[in-house]
Amino acid sequence: MSPRPGPTAARTSGIGMTSQRTRDRMVQRLRERGITDERVLAAMAAVPRHVFLEEALASRAYEDSALPIGFGQTISQPYVVAKVIEILLQKKNSIGTGCGYQAAVLAHVFEEVYSVERIKALLERARANLIGLRLANLRLAYADGGDGLPAAAPFDAIVAAAAARQIPEALRAQLAPGGRMILPLHADAGTQRLVLVERSARGFRESELDAVHFVPFEAGKA
Repeated sequence: MSPRPGPTAARTSGIGMTSQRTRDRMVQRLRERGITDERVLAAMAAVPRHVFLEEALASRAYEDSALPIGFGQTISQPYVVAKVIEILLQKKNSIGTGCGYQAAVLAHVFEEVYSVERIKALLERARANLIGLRLANLRLAYADGGDGLPAAAPFDAIVAAAAARQIPEALRAQLAPGGRMILPLHADAGTQRLVLVERSARGFRESELDAVHFVPFEAGKA
């Protein structure tokens, strides 16, 4: 007779609307929306998004929408997470932000991931969420995301999950030559755009991607 799984294992595997089957349906929708990199799709299938949400919202975990995680923050829309990682995937390491979900997906496809969070209580929640996933290549840091992580720089890839008015100069400086950074920026009339920044020997090049909606970027630690 097999032993009954413990609370952590049960929550990670999920049942009903949080089951692997539901997660697989989310992945199929990502395919239909144009995500083609099998490494990205495998990572999205592997990470249990419901673990990063309060139990009251767990049944909505695999909808393609951003959901609240407290402190005025949201967990990013699955399609946006997948799209950003697909663009960045050729790089080796990354600096990310958020509750831990995007960082967990990144850790499945990058060799080394640093995830920065400015809200200490949210960082501690992310640590608790991530314990059961055993991601040895993921490091969390309590810091102002706009400052990046100078001690770990330069980074081959940087992704931000909050919309700034302009690209933080510290993040630009910490992007390695040949590296890519994706972040949402405020545009005209209250809209936001996802921007790709590429660094070469000649300097920086910016490309506008999809229209998006992220929480606003805030400086300082809380």
